[in-house]
Amino acid sequence: MASMIDSLIEDMNKENSLYLELYGYAKEKTNAIVSSDVESLQAILKYEQALINKINAVEEDRLAVVDEICRVLHLSPKDVKVERIVKLLEKRPREHDRLEESYLALKRTVKSLMQINENNKTLLKASMEMIEFDINVARSATLAPQTANYGKTATEASVMTSRIGSFDAKQ
Repeated sequence: MASMIDSLIEDMNKENSLYLELYGYAKEKTNAIVSSDVESLQAILKYEQALINKINAVEEDRLAVVDEICRVLHLSPKDVKVERIVKLLEKRPREHDRLEESYLALKRTVKSLMQINENNKTLLKASMEMIEFDINVARSATLAPQTANYGKTATEASVMTSRIGSFDAKQ
């Protein structure tokens, strides 16, 4: 049982260090979003994807260890979280403290990562809205403005056309 707990702690520590690395990239991503650096953003996303693949592999290992621990303790793996395993180890202070420390560190890191990702999401949304606004302004500038001038039948309106960049030879 002790070796399984050690494996669980080791996996959680690996996962935590990978999430900390991902957190660093998320901070870089914030700077890239703010400065509208699309090339850096693409590179960061590539690195993040590689890290996510590593995290998924460690997560699979961690879940397998939790399943083993559940079999030993005669518990259903679907209902058991690491927090419950920590509580079950209260009579073993050394393992309990190490697992709890690892669990809480991982929990803090994931919470921080979620916060910065939410911030990046908000920044991206604002950036997209600004781009959409700029596109709408550019479209509006190319359209002919409506005037209060009427045609011969008074139902048809004449439209002023924009001649930006054109030469009128009739002058």
